[in-house]
Amino acid sequence: MSKALKIGWAGIGKMGTPMSRRVLENGFGLSVYEPLPENRASVVALGANVSHSLEDLVAASDVIMLTIPNDTVLRDLTLAAGGLAGLMKPGQILVEMSTVSPEISAEVSTALDARGVAYLRAPVSGSTATAASGTLSVMVSGPEEAYRQIETILESFSSRRFYLGTGEEARYLKLVLNALVGATAALLGEALTLGLKGNLSVETMLNVICESAVASPLIAYKRELLVQRNFDPAFSVSQMMKDFDLILGAAKADHVPMYLASMIRQQYEAAFAEGLAEKDFFVLFEQSERLAGLGPKDDVRPKRDLKAV
Repeated sequence: MSKALKIGWAGIGKMGTPMSRRVLENGFGLSVYEPLPENRASVVALGANVSHSLEDLVAASDVIMLTIPNDTVLRDLTLAAGGLAGLMKPGQILVEMSTVSPEISAEVSTALDARGVAYLRAPVSGSTATAASGTLSVMVSGPEEAYRQIETILESFSSRRFYLGTGEEARYLKLVLNALVGATAALLGEALTLGLKGNLSVETMLNVICESAVASPLIAYKRELLVQRNFDPAFSVSQMMKDFDLILGAAKADHVPMYLASMIRQQYEAAFAEGLAEKDFFVLFEQSERLAGLGPKDDVRPKRDLKAV
């Protein structure tokens, strides 16, 4: 498919906005379905058309992309009366890019298969910043022919794409990644707190961690947030709780014991109870400090230059 391809996009939110902007900037025609005018304003200003109903979106599109918050919204958009599963036509492609459960995804697949509509599961890994720079990673499963048809669209906002299989493989891999991401925040918070007890500063510890065998792009990305203690959310505690519920729900359905994930889910629950639901999920660091009898005020030690030895 060429850039004459007509794209529809439902869900112009925190991630949908930079991703859809990249699609427009790469020369694709775009129609958007987003009830909140303030959310769609920036992409409309760049030339996107507005669809005021799902019927309008389907009529205007060859491919429909979804970036939505959860299973409930996916069910409403696709399987409810008047939803996409009843509106889309054979030959059209639905690309769903959110973090949702394998169970709801399989239901959507069954309904769309019956309509002759290709359904691609394409969750993304990355942040709003990587979306804006076009460097997301995309995990895709579903009909391979449909994936090859829309790969140039995915290239607009991603630097890496992984085709994983014909079923729910992409859903599972996204949950695998998010389990590791959520666990990193919990373990790093405990580890940094131990270091504070040993008279190390957060900055010194992260300088070493980011040059060590346990360095990761995630820790590097969160480095300044932790040093500055600025927990404005790139991804919130409440969002991570939702993802861990999906992880543990899939584990329960497939009879996979996940002891650590279950405990980490409770740490996020405790953060929620403390009023931290809309803070960045790395705020678990300050939770660990409080449990150890410390607090942000205790990290006032002078920074020491660390010489390589």
